[in-house]
Amino acid sequence: MTVENILHSNIAEEFKQIAKKVYNEERITEEEGVLLFEKADLNYLGSLANHIRERKHGSTTYFNKNFHIEPTNICVFDCKFCAYSKLLRKKGDDDAWEMDEEQIYDKIRSYENQEVTEVHIVGGVHPKMGLQHFADLIKNIKKIRPSLHVKAFTAVELEYMCRKAKVSYREGLQLLKDHGQDSLPGGGAEIFAEAVREEICKDKCNSDQWLEIHETAHEVGMPSNATMLYGHIESYADRVDHMNRLRTLQDKTGGFNTFIPLKYRNGNNQMSHIGEVSVLEDLRTYAVARIFMDNFPHLKAYWPMIGRQTAQLTLNYGVNDIDGTIDDSTKIYSMAGAEEQSPNMTTEELVNLVKQVNRKPVERDSVYNVIKDYSEIVFKPAKVEAEA
Repeated sequence: MTVENILHSNIAEEFKQIAKKVYNEERITEEEGVLLFEKADLNYLGSLANHIRERKHGSTTYFNKNFHIEPTNICVFDCKFCAYSKLLRKKGDDDAWEMDEEQIYDKIRSYENQEVTEVHIVGGVHPKMGLQHFADLIKNIKKIRPSLHVKAFTAVELEYMCRKAKVSYREGLQLLKDHGQDSLPGGGAEIFAEAVREEICKDKCNSDQWLEIHETAHEVGMPSNATMLYGHIESYADRVDHMNRLRTLQDKTGGFNTFIPLKYRNGNNQMSHIGEVSVLEDLRTYAVARIFMDNFPHLKAYWPMIGRQTAQLTLNYGVNDIDGTIDDSTKIYSMAGAEEQSPNMTTEELVNLVKQVNRKPVERDSVYNVIKDYSEIVFKPAKVEAEA
């Protein structure tokens, strides 16, 4: 079904009007966003979202070659949905960890002969790992591999670092930028609705602080991503409110690269009694996000969270980015029961996943400059050694 077909169909007038807005590249309202969540047919949503995706990007689907470093999972905060952090536990306790600087530098060096372009650094908020510690860490990472893009620290980590160092967000972010940090990830946003945030993560940075930190990052020349944790106790109206606050900030700064809906996983946390939403709800969320977030250039499906097959499905529901190769270097979501318990895809696997649904796989850097188009590349089958 195309948008043109929808406009000439017998669909309810309210949905026809939304389709007309999409066709004319006009912005939908918060009320219309809630209506899409509550009442729209999934095929209708997919048609609108895919129309926008193809208008912006054609069939191009981006990925990058990246790896994650998580310096510690020891954390001063107590988020109810988190299966990752160990609240002020000591190094050596069960599954708590704390990497020293040399371990981190060794990790960077281990990729010396590999074509990775980005390191993603996030972790627990450790009371002894401060702003200057991480600034120096980034500076030394850049000495080891100057071309590596450093995407580091959620707004939650940054708020704590700056508060403890007694500096403004601008001063803290400028220090990190001066030491080599290139961009910010989008984590820690969770859901902006204050009542929900009070219940699931009341002791960490609030919504206004998260938005202020990202606005300040954009002002000092560091682009960032944005996320939304969905599928727990929030309402559809909360999701749309969250996206609207991001859309409003993007109108002001233009500094967000991509929006990443993150599915709540209920393994091993204080909210495990809450069931997980279905794959159909995942697709609905991605589609509405693509329709509503009209000023965000990219929509990413983080495949380690939702699994390869669901990520593949989202490519027909507005998504044009499925993140990167990851290389089994993240535990934040696998510890919560994410689909991918050992998140690793080779370039060949990732390219084939995209091609299987007739999309064009393109390797990008961290700010969406094209590195390599894989659409015409055919990988040679692996050699099989003959038996002796």
